[in-house]
Amino acid sequence: MPLTLKPLHPLFVAEATGIDLRKPVSPDLAAEIHRAMDTYAVLVFPGQALDDDQQMDFGRALGTLEATRGVVDAHKHRLKHQEMNDISNLDTDGSLLAADDRRRMFALGNRLWHSDSSFKPTPAMYSMLHARVIPPEGGETEFADMRAAWDALPDRTKAKIKDLTTWHSLIYSRAQLGFDEYTAEEKKAFAPVPQRLVRRHPGSGRASLYLSAHIGRVDGMPIPEGMAMIRDLTEHATQRDFVYRHHWTQNDLVMWDNRCTLHRARPFEDTTYPRDMRRVTLMDVAPTLEQQAA
Repeated sequence: MPLTLKPLHPLFVAEATGIDLRKPVSPDLAAEIHRAMDTYAVLVFPGQALDDDQQMDFGRALGTLEATRGVVDAHKHRLKHQEMNDISNLDTDGSLLAADDRRRMFALGNRLWHSDSSFKPTPAMYSMLHARVIPPEGGETEFADMRAAWDALPDRTKAKIKDLTTWHSLIYSRAQLGFDEYTAEEKKAFAPVPQRLVRRHPGSGRASLYLSAHIGRVDGMPIPEGMAMIRDLTEHATQRDFVYRHHWTQNDLVMWDNRCTLHRARPFEDTTYPRDMRRVTLMDVAPTLEQQAA
């Protein structure tokens, strides 16, 4: 069956059906998925009963997997593949994380609007999140369209921000929640990196804001002034017209383009119910400062 797309939002996001992601992805199908991503930025593949190996293979068919994970206590990893991100509230033995576990405290940062791996010199292209176990309520994921957000800005604002550089770090995003417990190794791994504030999305050719909770300063601006501007831009970019909320069903795989979307997790009773989500992340081709400006 061919790939079938059904829009789920007026601006972006489509449900993608007609294919079985457990099977090898041909070059032609990979190209079709890339074209769909260029248009919709978020694709929802329902009913995909993948195991870890199959999810990894699907990622490899579309690009280069990220080799490292941006987490604390990285040695405490319960999954088979080191490259696979464990987006869950589970310990290595499968039990719920304790309420005061630093991994749980750190993971609360996923509730902030962010772009995956914007804190890495070469940030993420696609993320592919697969739902293995979901709680009875809550735990949704919201996505915001940064291309539409850019288009809706006043021309004066566009001119002011289009050439700005921002600095990103996991330390910056977690500081918003009061988390500051890092080892020396983690501080080194999470050192700030520069990124463009406005990007040209290569597949669609559209300009896009590149925002994230990981931003901690703006080049050429006093930190309070720069961060006030980033907060204003984020409030603009995440107004409801630009946002899609995904209510998870078991075996959903949702793929999004980090180059032109923001996302955040919504809360659930995480000390009561398990939520087992697994993410494969693809690298972009180069640091944003080496890519085409908007």
